[in-house]
Amino acid sequence: MLTLLNILTIQMLFYVVIFFTSQTTAIVVYTSWERHALVGTDVRLSCSFFSWKWTSPDVTFSWHYRSDGARDSIAIFHYTGGVPYVDNKGPFRDRLEFVGNPSRRDGSILIKNVDIADNGTFTCDAKNPPDIAGSPSNVRLLVFENVPVQAGVITGAIIGVVLGLLILIVAIYYLMRFLVARRVFSLSMSKHGKKGKGKEGSQQKQALAVTDPAKLKAAASEKKKQESRREKK
Repeated sequence: MLTLLNILTIQMLFYVVIFFTSQTTAIVVYTSWERHALVGTDVRLSCSFFSWKWTSPDVTFSWHYRSDGARDSIAIFHYTGGVPYVDNKGPFRDRLEFVGNPSRRDGSILIKNVDIADNGTFTCDAKNPPDIAGSPSNVRLLVFENVPVQAGVITGAIIGVVLGLLILIVAIYYLMRFLVARRVFSLSMSKHGKKGKGKEGSQQKQALAVTDPAKLKAAASEKKKQESRREKK
């Protein structure tokens, strides 16, 4: 007869098995939400995934494309068995290149020489057997003939802020240098001033002794007295 402790232990093991089973069969695919590009440029569409398993040699990546206004999507790229396969008849023939690294869970592609007609939604799907349960991820591509006004304003604002910070840093730097130099100059002038006053005082004393013969005579007499005292000793 099973005790309550045994029943609880069995239930706990059951939940642990379910937890790890559900985790090891899940895969999460990541792409950018939206990409912008100018006509005639190249744009990289990134795709990666998270899986509980080590990267399998059977990992696969698939890309589909649905243009604006279209109802159905078309396959444009597939990677399987270590070999990339590019659609040679679709809208991206001779313009699509695989730039990912499957061993690092990267299935990115590069669209060359984009055009307005390339606007649409790109869907990436990845499988890392046995982790195959997951949903594809979408990225929308917007191609412009010129930089959008909003993007241009944001870019200009960022550049303006950066330049303003640089100017402020340079101004603070030179202000600090000026204050330090001024302080050093003030200390130097005060030291020279004190030395000058000391020399001037001694010169005044010497001049006073020369102009007053009585004081000079008294000093000489005092000196003789001191010498006679030394001789007597």
